[in-house]
Amino acid sequence: MTISTSQASSEASALRALMPALANKTYFNYGGQGPLPTPSLEAIVACWREIQQLGPFSEAVWPLVNRTTSQLRLRLAEVFGAGPHRIAFTENVTSGCVLPLWGLPWRPGDEILLSDAEHPGVVAACHELARREHLSLASFPVTGLRENPATTDAGVLEALERSLGPRTRLVVLSHLLWNTGQVMPIAAVAERLLGHPAHPWLLVDAAQSLGSLPLAEAARAADIYAGTGHKWCCGPEGLGAVLLSERTLAEARPTLIGWRSLADESMSESRFHGDARRFEVATSCTPLFAGLDRSLALLESEGTAEERLARIQRLSGRLWQGLQELPGVRPLLEVPPPAGLVSFTLPSWDPAQVVRRLGEQGIWLRKLDDPACLRACTHVTTTEEEVDRLLAALAELIASS
Repeated sequence: MTISTSQASSEASALRALMPALANKTYFNYGGQGPLPTPSLEAIVACWREIQQLGPFSEAVWPLVNRTTSQLRLRLAEVFGAGPHRIAFTENVTSGCVLPLWGLPWRPGDEILLSDAEHPGVVAACHELARREHLSLASFPVTGLRENPATTDAGVLEALERSLGPRTRLVVLSHLLWNTGQVMPIAAVAERLLGHPAHPWLLVDAAQSLGSLPLAEAARAADIYAGTGHKWCCGPEGLGAVLLSERTLAEARPTLIGWRSLADESMSESRFHGDARRFEVATSCTPLFAGLDRSLALLESEGTAEERLARIQRLSGRLWQGLQELPGVRPLLEVPPPAGLVSFTLPSWDPAQVVRRLGEQGIWLRKLDDPACLRACTHVTTTEEEVDRLLAALAELIASS
C-alpha cells in the first residue's frame, strides 16, 4: 500500500488531535517517551473508577483485573507474533531484560558478549551479573556501522563472528540502536548462534523497536525480547513486556519472586507458573494495562506495522536529507534512516545548548553522550511541517554562530 503525502498527513493529524502534549510544541522525543493520547488516559481513568466502584480488593474486581491484563497480553501476542504464554509484564525495558537474564543457568567462566551500542542500564546489569557469577564480559562493534542495510547486516555478522568465543553464553544486541538509529539483523544473528557449540542465548533490547518497527520475526528469534509501552507505543510509563523463547522458559528460574510468580498464589509452597508469568512479581497498576491496550489499538488504526514504518521513514528521510543541506551538520547515518531515529552532530555547538535553545522555541529533541550527538525522532504523528520547522530552527542557530 502506497500512502500519498496528503493521505499520510491526514492520518497523522487524526492521531495527533488525540494528543494534548502535541498541541503546543514540536516534539521529537518519542525515543524517550511518547505522548499519551486522550482516549488512553480516559481508559486508565475509567478502569480506575470501575475498580473503586467494585472495591479494589473484592471478589467482584478480579474478573475486571483478569480481563484487562489478558486482553493486553493477547494484543501483544499479535504484535510479537508469538503465543501469549511467552509474555511477561514488567515495569520497563530494563526489568524485562534483567529479570530473566539473572534467572538463566550460568556457570563460572561463561562469557557475556555485548554490542558496543547497548543502553547503560542493561550494560550495568551485565557487569554486576558477571561480578556475582564469575563471568567474563566482551564486546563487539556495531556503532560504526552506518551504511545501507545490506552492508550493515554483513558488518554485524562479521563483527559477531570475530568476537564469538568458545565460552560465549549470551549475546546482547538491541533491535533498533538507541544512539545511531541503525536496525540490527536480529533473526540472522539468532540463526548464527544456533550453529555455535554453546548455542548462546540472545537478549534483545526492544526499547526503540516496539511500536516503531515490524518486529515479529526478530521477537520470535530472540530468547529475551524486552520492550516498553511508554516510548513508541505512546502508552503510560510504568508498564512494559518481555517475550521469552521456549528454551528460556524451560531453562530460566525466577529471580524477584512474588505472588504473581506462583501458579497458586494461596499457597506459599506453590510451584511457579510454567509460562512467562513466573517472571512477574506482585501487584501492578491494572489501569495502566487498559491505557497501553488503548494506545496500541490507536496505533493499529494507523495501519499495519509496515505501513506505519513507511510513513516514519518518509519523515525521517526528509529530516536526514535536510540536515545534510545545513552547513557543518553531519547525520550519523550515511544513508536515510531505516526507522525514526535521526542522530546528527553540530560541531560548532554544545549539544546541551542546542537542546536548550530549541526548547525555548517549543522544539524538543535530546542530546546523547555516546556518541556525542543530537537525536530527533519522527513518528506517525510527526508532520512534514514539524520537520521543516526543526530544520529552519537549526539553520537559524548555525547562522547566528
